[in-house]
Amino acid sequence: MDTVFRDVRVIDGSGGPSYRADVALADGRIAALHRASDAGPRPSAARTVDAAGLALAPGFIDMHAHSDLALLRDPEHTAKTAQGVTLEVLGQDGLSYAPVDDRTLAEVRRAITGWNGDGADIDFSWRTVGGYLDALDTAHGGRGIAVNAAYLVPQGTVRMYAVGWDDRAPSPAELDAMRQLVAEGLAQGAVGMSSGLTYTPGMYAENAELTALCRVVAAYDGYYCPHHRSYGAGALAAYEEMVELTRDAGCALHLAHATMNFGVNKGRAAELLALLDAALAGGADISLDTYPYTPGSTTLVAMLPSWANEGGPEATLARLRDAGTAERIRHHVEEVGSDGCHGVPIEWDTIEISGVSDPGLGSYVGRTVARSAALRGEAPWVTARRLLIDDRLGSTILQHVGHEENVRAIMRHPVHTGGSDGILQGTKPHPRAYGTFPHYLGHYARDLGVLSLEETVAHLTSRPAARLRLPDRGLVREGYRADLVLFDPETVAAGSTFDAPRALPVGIPHVLIDGRFVVEDGRRTDVLAGRAIRRTPGRRR
Repeated sequence: MDTVFRDVRVIDGSGGPSYRADVALADGRIAALHRASDAGPRPSAARTVDAAGLALAPGFIDMHAHSDLALLRDPEHTAKTAQGVTLEVLGQDGLSYAPVDDRTLAEVRRAITGWNGDGADIDFSWRTVGGYLDALDTAHGGRGIAVNAAYLVPQGTVRMYAVGWDDRAPSPAELDAMRQLVAEGLAQGAVGMSSGLTYTPGMYAENAELTALCRVVAAYDGYYCPHHRSYGAGALAAYEEMVELTRDAGCALHLAHATMNFGVNKGRAAELLALLDAALAGGADISLDTYPYTPGSTTLVAMLPSWANEGGPEATLARLRDAGTAERIRHHVEEVGSDGCHGVPIEWDTIEISGVSDPGLGSYVGRTVARSAALRGEAPWVTARRLLIDDRLGSTILQHVGHEENVRAIMRHPVHTGGSDGILQGTKPHPRAYGTFPHYLGHYARDLGVLSLEETVAHLTSRPAARLRLPDRGLVREGYRADLVLFDPETVAAGSTFDAPRALPVGIPHVLIDGRFVVEDGRRTDVLAGRAIRRTPGRRR
């Protein structure tokens, strides 16, 4: 044996009771589990770690991550390694960097600068999904990446590639091209397809188009992960739309950051859960992820109506610079309720600037748009419009529109999993990027008892592993991969706060991937054990 953790509390990811055991590792896998009640000799190893007082669990799986470039940029990646995350799912919200051609790559880099930076420090040598996964495997001089990563084919990028930025139905040839791009991405290892149906150009897709693409996903035994059309005024209808769409396509459904936000949805989580329970009872294959916080996070430009973003970023900036068109945008944002803001008229005192691309605009960060406007003695829209133009659409926001009772109700559901939705850019990012998983363990499980610790670990490990169809991850079992986290149940907590969003967690001394310590005694090692996790090739039918 390589390593044995002696007298550790095993929380095995199944949701069942924890137990005391010695856990031995060899060749990157769990080689022996010797319970305290078992007869026979205890396992020995080259290295013995006294783990009394610690809990050992499978590594946490972040079902909604925005580390698409961060894994290539930062070998440490402590935002996730320090939390005990051993696998992230990338390609979220319908926008990422493969598959692309030269034009599409330039456009998508510009469109999601607020999420990932402009990528000037990245060697974009790939154009296909397989090429991107290869880039992860060979990153940092061939050593790999900090944590494992799976990928979703981004439907918005696919539409950008085949159709462009126009708000119209695709031609038959364009739809065929999109089907082919999705099929190629899945054949090259993607686990499914994502959409961002409040982001352009993906939001221009009608249901018939999405259903056609989901049939391709189903044929490859993948899953569809939509950021659906509304989390506000039309939230329940939008959830129902995705359930019906995937039922028609015969496709598994995973609902991204499944929240019920804005005043119109206060206390309405039970209605969403009843909808899901009815679909599950009817045989639907559905799961969801959430982050354990009330504010959301996105880009400021995402608040605009979809017509204002048609044609791409330069067309958006031209509209904002034109006084007449800008007034029309303001009317939709402030009075009508734009589709970008989920059909709800914007409340500027809920929109906090969390990051800017231009450092010279740093005075906006940490203030709501309403506050910055008051300091300037002007209307909030004037401030927002100026910032959009000056920062060339690169500003990120925190959107304070969630409800605690909804957050707690949804996280209790049996198909719930954890996802940080963590944007790592900006001076003041959302603390969920650095704190989601210890916040579940410490605040919601230990302190509030919303879930037991065993249930919480199951939500963060075996359930996402089942969605990803990983046969040897997500449980502490002999023969399973030794992707593991050891934490102190009495002290584990998120260090990150809204004031100090990059503070690291406490109470997580050890994290291992393939049996190798990526965090040891609370410190990041130089180990890069992460690799691209590819779905098994081959069509289902």
